[in-house]
Amino acid sequence: MAKTSDAAPKEPGRIRQLIDVFKMTAKYDKAGVVLITAGLVLPILLAVVLCLVTGANWIMWILYVVLGFVFGLLIAMLLLNWRAERVAFNQLEGRQGASGAVLSSAMRGTWRTSDQPVAFNAKTQDFVFRAIGKPGVVLITESNSAATKRLLNDERRKTERLVPTVTVHHVLVGEQAGGVKLADLKRSLKKLPKQLRREEILAVESRLASLQQNQLPIPKGIDPNKIRPSRSKLR
Repeated sequence: MAKTSDAAPKEPGRIRQLIDVFKMTAKYDKAGVVLITAGLVLPILLAVVLCLVTGANWIMWILYVVLGFVFGLLIAMLLLNWRAERVAFNQLEGRQGASGAVLSSAMRGTWRTSDQPVAFNAKTQDFVFRAIGKPGVVLITESNSAATKRLLNDERRKTERLVPTVTVHHVLVGEQAGGVKLADLKRSLKKLPKQLRREEILAVESRLASLQQNQLPIPKGIDPNKIRPSRSKLR
């Protein structure tokens, strides 16, 4: 009898992941490739110039060039992460529920987010997402429709009732007037004025959790998890 293997397929290694991310970025972001390459090469060139100017011996040459390569590699990795993230979010631009993917994958640190909406309209399939961070509570919508505005106003009233001393912000994602691009959502949230400390953020999250206890499941056909970019590719 032939033996069947239940072993899961081996995940690609870190180097393979980086290569795949770079290929994906290069396909959609030619300017990003130039920027990443410059970030890698310029520190090495700077190290060489420094050695020539100072008349360094061969030991210092090796040391400076190695340090230049290490710094260049670090800068290139940071640039790759930034550009790959923008490419991934640009691919989601205009897709319903994409804001949840950005919130859950890009907002780290003290931010408390979810790729699941805190309110939705099953008929019109409009969403309201929520992020809690140092600026307070941020409600995110993807439409200016009347149904979305009603959802937003209801959620704002509920939030202000539970945490009356916390500022409630609103960010509109989309091409509408006053909206921000999906790729700029992270930056827009971080630009909001700070108000809360870490322990206060956790307290607000705990207080607002009661709003979700009676939440209905998300309508069929709308699953933000299916459009969520892979975090392993963005690191």
